[in-house]
Amino acid sequence: MLPDLSVFWVIFFVMLLTVIVDRLLLRPITRVIEAREEAVRSARELAEKAANQAKAAAAEFEQKTMAARADTYKQMDEMRRAAMAERADVLARTRAEADAQVAAASERLKAETEEAKRRLEIDADALGGAVAERILGRTVS
Repeated sequence: MLPDLSVFWVIFFVMLLTVIVDRLLLRPITRVIEAREEAVRSARELAEKAANQAKAAAAEFEQKTMAARADTYKQMDEMRRAAMAERADVLARTRAEADAQVAAASERLKAETEEAKRRLEIDADALGGAVAERILGRTVS
């Protein structure tokens, strides 16, 4: 038994509609979905790449910051040492000047003391002679 001719037409139109739907609807939708999946995959790769670059930049920044801090501390330590050396040098020079002034003052004081003793001896001799002359009433030789 042969099927009715309308069955062939139905099969033909179903096949034709399948081809039309496939070409006009399913393939463009499939292309759009694949393009979106590719865009999402590309965006994820870019995001991962950017995250890795950010991590590397942060690590480099930390390293440079630590190096700068170490350099700053080193410079501060060198400056402190230089200041301490300068302080010690100034203190030594000041002590030497003070010692020299004290020694000079001590020498002047000794000289003035000796001069005063010599004058007192001369004055004491003269005064003793004057007292003796007064008491004796004549010149003492």
